Amino acid sequence: MPESTLEIQIKTLPHQPGVYQYFDADECLIYVGKAKDIKKRVSSYFNKHHDYGKTRVLVKNIASVKHIVVETENDALLLENNLIKKYKPKYNVLLKDDKSYPWICIKKERFPRVFPTRRVIKDGSEYFGPYTSMKTVKTLLGLIKGLYQLRTCNYDLSESKIESGKYKVCLEYHLGNCLGACEGYETEEEYQANIIAIREILKGNFKDSLQQFKIQMRQHAEAMQFEDTQKIKEKLEVLENYQAKSTIVNPKISNVDVFSIVSDETYAYVNFLQLSYGSIIRSHTLELKKKLQESDSELLELAITEIRQRFNSNSKEIYVPFKVNLGNDLKVTIPKLGDKKSILDLSIRNAKYFRMDKFKQVKLVDPDRHANRIMAQMKADLRLSEEPRHIECFDNSNIQGTNPVAACVVFKNGKPSKKDYRNFNIKTVEGPDDFASMEEVVYRRYKRLMEEDQPLPQLIIIDGGKGQLSSALKSLDLLGLRGKIAIIGIAKRLEELFYPDDPIPLYLDKKSETLKIIQQLRNEAHRFGIEHHRNRRSKGALTTELENIPGVGEQTIVDLMKQFKTVKRIGNAKLDELEAVVGVSRANKVYNYYHKE
Repeated sequence: MPESTLEIQIKTLPHQPGVYQYFDADECLIYVGKAKDIKKRVSSYFNKHHDYGKTRVLVKNIASVKHIVVETENDALLLENNLIKKYKPKYNVLLKDDKSYPWICIKKERFPRVFPTRRVIKDGSEYFGPYTSMKTVKTLLGLIKGLYQLRTCNYDLSESKIESGKYKVCLEYHLGNCLGACEGYETEEEYQANIIAIREILKGNFKDSLQQFKIQMRQHAEAMQFEDTQKIKEKLEVLENYQAKSTIVNPKISNVDVFSIVSDETYAYVNFLQLSYGSIIRSHTLELKKKLQESDSELLELAITEIRQRFNSNSKEIYVPFKVNLGNDLKVTIPKLGDKKSILDLSIRNAKYFRMDKFKQVKLVDPDRHANRIMAQMKADLRLSEEPRHIECFDNSNIQGTNPVAACVVFKNGKPSKKDYRNFNIKTVEGPDDFASMEEVVYRRYKRLMEEDQPLPQLIIIDGGKGQLSSALKSLDLLGLRGKIAIIGIAKRLEELFYPDDPIPLYLDKKSETLKIIQQLRNEAHRFGIEHHRNRRSKGALTTELENIPGVGEQTIVDLMKQFKTVKRIGNAKLDELEAVVGVSRANKVYNYYHKE
């Protein structure tokens, strides 16, 4: 049988770093990927079974492969990122952020203006940014305006036009916000010195400006120019105050990018912090939508490339929580302690807060998305065949075998459905036998649901270990439901999850949402069962005392308990106190019962 075109293409792929592209039968680009070795990576798609459904669909739809060889891994990363942004292939990670960001422009002109903009024009002007918020831009420009008197007009301040007296000073000059370069009151050298200082401030370097202001202040003080000295002092305070607010890490940490990632079943959130001279000069969080169950490492590599391109970062060192492959040009540091670890923890915290804010917004705009995400997560974590939209949890309660009860709580779409909660009084079991009790209540519960043609749950959770789970399974076998409903047991001590016929328990991450929902179910079943158990005990206590009194009915007992709160107080009450509550006749009966000679 002759080989297909696709097989021939795969066999002829090079063992080189680069980018591969998958096309479907209609020659539409459906996936872009990078690799150290193109042939090995592409071949792996066709040589192994994929557990994830979307990956299997992708492989099925591949009709042809194209590749681009590059020199280094870093080049492959950049090319992959650019191709994804350009073509937006169906099966690639979706970058969720495409808005334009503000910049600070130092205009290429004689006596340069400094202003905010969202358009980058390649005319030789300097652009600092992009900044993630306009608030940061306004704060920086406010700082610069407070320190340096710069022009705001758009006049062409050529030397000939100034000398000819074409322009006159405006209101800004009279307010002290401009030094009147348009009439030659300020030289170009003086103005350029201010621009150099502003450039350093925008880079996060305050050291030179502080030093220059201190020299100026000293010169004015020595010349007895105290008003000018005070003005410089005020500028120093403004700059030092801003520096104090922005410096939160060791000033030795300079020109470093920090990246962290927080992910779940469908989305990942990558936070980026840029540090310069100990100050955080930029912070941004990028949302990525997963398509093929990409690993955190793959997502972080893609996000780092995208963010560094977007924000024109040229830092030679990055801090990350785990190892990533970004070529040999970048120094990758994985901090373990100290100031470096603190700044990485801050980045992780920013990513988590961003994720929480997103969830809050989604709950308001699209309440179903949150539930869908949790259900998908639970299905994956617990290895279920379908999403557990309807979950039931059972728990037994008794004290030394007295008043044995059981509780069944119901969660729908990850939330308690209290109207469906049920309590059971154990009927067929004598003494404290948790296994037999569990067998009874599970049988009774699902026999009734089947008789009433009610929907059955997708998952049953048994509060207990292997013994309780085996008892519940006996009931499912009797009802012919084994294999139709997923069932697991949870042991309290180590939060072990037991499966039928599997001796090895499953341990979930203590922070996982799946485990938290299971714990919530277990705790809710325990609370509901204990409440019912206490009610039965209280009723039993009343029965042994007050209901044994001849001529005293239920309403009389209720009236007495409301007034006296306990049976003991009723027994110790005076006759006139009892008469005031239940009348003479019944008061006498109660009083005589407790005061027999």
